[in-house]
Amino acid sequence: MRLASLYSGGKDSTFALYLAEQMGHEVPYLVCIMPEDEASWIFHTPNLSLIPLMAESMGKELVTAPSTGTEEGDMEGLRRALEGLDVDGVVTGAVWSDYQWDRMNMVCGDLGLKVFSPLWRKDQDLVIEEFLSSGIEAVIVGCYAEGLGREWLGRRIDRGAVDELRALRDRYGISVMGEGGEYESLTLDSPMHSRPLSIDESDIRWSRGSGTMDVVRASLRAD
Repeated sequence: MRLASLYSGGKDSTFALYLAEQMGHEVPYLVCIMPEDEASWIFHTPNLSLIPLMAESMGKELVTAPSTGTEEGDMEGLRRALEGLDVDGVVTGAVWSDYQWDRMNMVCGDLGLKVFSPLWRKDQDLVIEEFLSSGIEAVIVGCYAEGLGREWLGRRIDRGAVDELRALRDRYGISVMGEGGEYESLTLDSPMHSRPLSIDESDIRWSRGSGTMDVVRASLRAD
């Protein structure tokens, strides 16, 4: 099928896109909704300004649409972005959120588009293991759960990090995939990238046990 990928720059949307292409689908478009409100009802919001660099590295056409960040605004933004695209369906990185799943299916159904969600309802331990084997490099840029201190910001999601996330799950009940909003991620490289993303300058905001790493300046490395 010819698909558009809902893309936030996080590990889940990158991994879903990677799996779709591995299955033989053609994915020429990245679709990114830009909520005004950081507390968007449906979409990931950290570091969306980096998406054009990622699209350039992956050789994808980027389609964006603004949103107020409300449920109605997010759904309307998604509708505007997808309308008129020459595609049969949409790739999403949804894992467990019924709310997110229902809203995206509602919009895509109205537009006659199929929804392709290769991570949906899979065992999270299986998904994180497949992610580690995929060659995708991502770092944590938001921490919002007990046990995830400031030192996690900027940390690569590798074997050591996953082992620690599992230990935190045993202690606090968090999701190793961050599906409960425990953390947010940013992709730096993948088999689809021609050049990796370099974080050249960042700003950490930390308060009352949670915080974010905002990328102030980034570039595509030459190697």
